Amino acid sequence: MRHAVGDAINDFGMIEQGDRIMVCLSGGKDSYTMLDILLSLQKSAPIDFELIAVNLDQKQPGFPEHVLPNYLEGLGVPYKIVEEDTYSIVKRVVPEGKTTCGLCSRLRRGILYRVSDELGCTKIALGHHRDDILETLFLNMFHGGKLKAMPPKLVSDDGRHMVIRPLAYCREKDIERYSQMRGFPIIPCNLCGSQANLQRVVIGDMLKDWDKRYPGRIETMFRSLQNVVPSHLADPKRFDFKNLQTQDHPFEDGDTAFDSIELAEPATPLGIVNILDSRDKQQGCH
Repeated sequence: MRHAVGDAINDFGMIEQGDRIMVCLSGGKDSYTMLDILLSLQKSAPIDFELIAVNLDQKQPGFPEHVLPNYLEGLGVPYKIVEEDTYSIVKRVVPEGKTTCGLCSRLRRGILYRVSDELGCTKIALGHHRDDILETLFLNMFHGGKLKAMPPKLVSDDGRHMVIRPLAYCREKDIERYSQMRGFPIIPCNLCGSQANLQRVVIGDMLKDWDKRYPGRIETMFRSLQNVVPSHLADPKRFDFKNLQTQDHPFEDGDTAFDSIELAEPATPLGIVNILDSRDKQQGCH
């Protein structure tokens, strides 16, 4: 886990000398793990950087306000608890039974950007992991018509804030095991975490099923996000198809239209292949 976080930080230039990083702590397994590993790396890193944990208390009913302050004081980590009643806003605006995530995330984002400015932070660290990134890819493909995921590092819409995701290379199942091993005082989210019909939950279940049935598939899919070939997609804004010309020397990422596709695993599960072969033989197919 520590190695994976270190690789992500290095690959994307997430942390620099003198950074003051706002670590967004929700009370869930992911943000606890992120803070824990960043604290570990801080002790051995060849550069100096500060960490300040920030929790947004959204005033959800029954939220245990004492858990995070007690935990952070025990660690000796600088922290700030921000109290904003976004819960009432979301419940008032979003009809019963509808997904609350969109409005909730927009409200949180605006507040956290403001707090980052107030604290003089240079980076905002979020606890999204590899599975979150892949879920976002499929959500955008299935429901948004976009080939777009969740980048490990990005600049905010207003251009003023740098967001980093140090857990970008970490698997959720490893984070779950790490969290259990470390005994983090997990705080469940009863605003959106209980919405079992969320499309993100459906996509997550799909990825978990693939991971069980086809070991290695999730790793391969994530690698594809780092091996993009615009000339073999279909977006004229990303590749100049209109002005594409032949040339008298090899073309990088050129024509593979007549080549067989090399698959790292069978295109269909072996059991299905056997059934199809058996059926074809019975019907005299060749």
